[in-house]
Amino acid sequence: MPSTHLNLHYHLVFSTKKRYPYINRDWREPLHAYLGGCLNAIGGIPEKIGGTDDHVHLLVGLKATHRLSDVLRDIKQASSEWVHDEVRVTRFAWQEGYGAFTVSASRVAPVKAYIEGQEAHHRRRTFQEEYREFLARNDIVFDDRYLW
Repeated sequence: MPSTHLNLHYHLVFSTKKRYPYINRDWREPLHAYLGGCLNAIGGIPEKIGGTDDHVHLLVGLKATHRLSDVLRDIKQASSEWVHDEVRVTRFAWQEGYGAFTVSASRVAPVKAYIEGQEAHHRRRTFQEEYREFLARNDIVFDDRYLW
């Protein structure tokens, strides 16, 4: 086969350090837009970005040449600097780790809808409950002592 064809979608999830509710509604959308711009700058495709005051969800399309850990490191670093410089929340930081889940083409639309409904979703359950459910649904073994 003379060419390569890819459809690599990832649902990325990460929270603020210690899940502190830093992300104020007043600047949440500009933060999401900035994260999308970071992805565009490295050749990624921001499909949908959303979240609440203590975490974000990103549905992204990446190339085979992207290294997931580098992508996450770079967008977290750049967006932290943006929050410090533009929003003036100098104590803002992202947690060290992240969740990354592959998404098949048939599940892109439902994941977009899920990300869009974050505000309503988190009226019923915490980020911790949501994240544990993601891990369980994806058969990821974890030790709760090291989760947070």
